Amino acid sequence: MKILITGTDGYIGCRLAPYLTARGHEVVGLDTGYYRGGWMYSEPARAPVLPATLVKDLRTVTSRDFEGFDAVVHLAELSNDPLGENNPEVTFEINHRGSVQIATQAKAAGVRRFIYASSCSVYGLGSGEFPAEESPTNPQTAYAQCKVRVEQDVAPMADEHFCAVFLRNATAYGPSPRMRFDIVLNDLCARTWTTHRITMISDGTPWRPVVHVADICQAIYRSLEAPTAAVSGQIFNVGDTAENYRIRELAEIVASVFPECEVTVGQSGADSRSYRVSFDKIATRLPGFKCEWTAKKGAEELRRLFE
Repeated sequence: MKILITGTDGYIGCRLAPYLTARGHEVVGLDTGYYRGGWMYSEPARAPVLPATLVKDLRTVTSRDFEGFDAVVHLAELSNDPLGENNPEVTFEINHRGSVQIATQAKAAGVRRFIYASSCSVYGLGSGEFPAEESPTNPQTAYAQCKVRVEQDVAPMADEHFCAVFLRNATAYGPSPRMRFDIVLNDLCARTWTTHRITMISDGTPWRPVVHVADICQAIYRSLEAPTAAVSGQIFNVGDTAENYRIRELAEIVASVFPECEVTVGQSGADSRSYRVSFDKIATRLPGFKCEWTAKKGAEELRRLFE
C-alpha cells in the first residue's frame, strides 16, 4: 500500500513512518518542516530513516498532492490544548478547515482509505462514567472542538470508495526522536529526571487515559490493514480501559520509577479537563489490536532513555 502521512516530522509521525515501512508499506510524508532541526535520539547503531517528504502547509494541499496514494494518515495539526487556546482562530483554520480540506482533496484524488488522528479529549469534563464512542462529546478547548468538527464533517464522506476511520487517541506517552514533553507522563518523567521533583498544577484528581505512542502506531496500522467493512465510518477510542489514571496516580507511578523525587500537588480546579474512557470497542472490533504497553512500563522505558 502506498501511504501519505501528514505530520511525519512530528512526535507520532516520525515513529509511524518507519513502523509502516518495516511492515511492507511505501510511505511518503507531508510536513511544514518546522521541527526538522530537532532530533532527540536514534536507536542504537541505526541511523534515522525518514521518508521522502513534501514540505507544504496542509492548508494549501490540492488533489494532485494525493494522486497515486492508496491511503492517507492525517496527523498534522496544532497539537495541544494550550497552543490551540493561544489563537483559536488559527487553530480552527488549521485543525478544522485544513483537516477537512485534506480529506476532501484525498477523496477527489481517488484515495480509498483515510485515517484521522482524533483525541479522547473530545469527552472533556467526565461525569464519572466511562464514555464510549457513541457517548456525547463535551470538548472544553479549541483543540478538542476541532476534533469533533472534523469527525462530523468527514464522516459523511465515507462511502464504498472512501473508507474513513477516526481514532480517538488517549493521551500519548513514550519516547520519540521528536519528543514532546508537554504531555502528562512524559512531562512528569522529564521533570523528575531534571529537577528530582514532581510538581502538579492541579490537586491530582483529574482523570486521564494514557496510551503509548507505539500502541497508537499499531492502531493506525491495524486500521489500514483491516477489511473495509470492519472499519469504514467507525470511531475507535485508542487505549486500554485499565490505563485510565488520576494524575496523582501517574505521579505515584513515576515516583516509583524515579524514587529520588519529591512530589507536590497544586490547587483543586487548576485543570478542568477530567475524563476516563472505555476502550472496549477497539479491543473487540479492530482486528488484531491489543495494547502492549502500560504507564509503568512506559516510565521505566523513559528512565532508561534518559540514562
